Amino acid sequence: MELTFWGAARTVTGSGHFLKTYGRAIMLDCGLFQGSRQIARQMNTEFPIAPASVDAILLSHAHIDHSGNIPYFVNQGFKGAIYATPATTDLTRALLRDSGHIQEKDIEFLNRKLHAKGEQPLPPLYTLDDAERSLAQFRSVYYYRPFSVADGALQAEFLDAGHILGSAFTRMTINENGRQIRLLFSGDVGRKNMPILRDPDPTGEIDCLILESTYGNRRHQPYAGAETLLCESIGRVVGRGGKIVIPAFSMERTQEIVYALNNLWNAGKLPHVPFYVDSPLSVNITEIFRNHPECYDEEIKKVFLTDPDPFGFEGLIYVRDTQTSKSINKLREPCIIISASGMCEAGRILHHLANTISDARNAVFIVGFQAENTLGRRLVEKQPEVKILGDTYKVNAEIVVINSFSAHADSEELREFARQAAASGALKKIFVVHGEETAALALQQTLTADLPNIETVVPKRGETFQL
Repeated sequence: MELTFWGAARTVTGSGHFLKTYGRAIMLDCGLFQGSRQIARQMNTEFPIAPASVDAILLSHAHIDHSGNIPYFVNQGFKGAIYATPATTDLTRALLRDSGHIQEKDIEFLNRKLHAKGEQPLPPLYTLDDAERSLAQFRSVYYYRPFSVADGALQAEFLDAGHILGSAFTRMTINENGRQIRLLFSGDVGRKNMPILRDPDPTGEIDCLILESTYGNRRHQPYAGAETLLCESIGRVVGRGGKIVIPAFSMERTQEIVYALNNLWNAGKLPHVPFYVDSPLSVNITEIFRNHPECYDEEIKKVFLTDPDPFGFEGLIYVRDTQTSKSINKLREPCIIISASGMCEAGRILHHLANTISDARNAVFIVGFQAENTLGRRLVEKQPEVKILGDTYKVNAEIVVINSFSAHADSEELREFARQAAASGALKKIFVVHGEETAALALQQTLTADLPNIETVVPKRGETFQL
């Protein structure tokens, strides 16, 4: 059996790896690479195995960098089953429909520019119709229920990863030529003691681990102070008459921020200004959150006993329509706007930033990971000027970074996770993926020192290993 690393090898986005056994090809995640348009196009259309030759996809969770290229695979002839937890299936349905719409709109915009230059138009990576067709191939499997993949090529089981709603570690058992290998693909590792979701499950006894490294070289601020910092920052900005813009992923981060604001509002700690969630997708996903209490931890289950809606409060307004979104841009009095995308690369957040970023009274709260070459990363780096929708803006607004809300395990939490996986004595090899090269190599160095008897490798894109 062999394992080929492809997407998210020494980079963060576009998660996707290929496992071959018994002549079958199984893909671990099928994510969309996000970055510059030209590089992204290449990365999202070139694979070591033709999509039509892939027998099944095992999907760790719904984030677009893990699920977003599924419609392209379907467009290119993939006909296999896509296995995911029920919550991941529901979230991915919403995200892929949204992504198909965005792909069509983006290519329309680009083709207008190409037409003006006399150049040939380009097709979209995939369409809304491709996204819709892909949904029929999903197969929902609950946590802790073993299932057979690709006519018995391997047995798999989903464990709770504690990262986002429905996220899973995929534990696989492969029997080939009289040998058994137990392989665990982490997807993204969550954190302990976070609101809403349960803590990550232990791995159990495994021989091989594919481990993410998004924060392999960084530590988070403790979550215990997150709500206090959020409250103090809001009070400071509103006190000087400013607006606050919070770029947040429609899924999970928006709900976490709203949950924290709900707690602060109920405690009487927030100023009475308008709070907006300006993202149709966020509205839809919040409804999905309400429909999957099986993923909740005990804390939020208790909250539901006294608060019928922890994802809404008196001052909060969910915005779907474009006209209301445009009217928010014109506000000059204090308000808080939560909008997607989380890395400030597309969507309504760009218009809110364009109308906010040059006023020193205002602030932008960064509450999630910002990949290289994104507008969000440039804001974190506090560059004096940034381009938004083709125009250059001076960054006079205060940039507040609150990384306590991160749903990714940090370097110490990843270290603890790997040590737990090795505790049984069976673990022989760790592959470190899904991190910028500096983060992945830093985690490799840490794990090599901690676990000297276990080989730790940072694979390059296209590298194949025999298991």
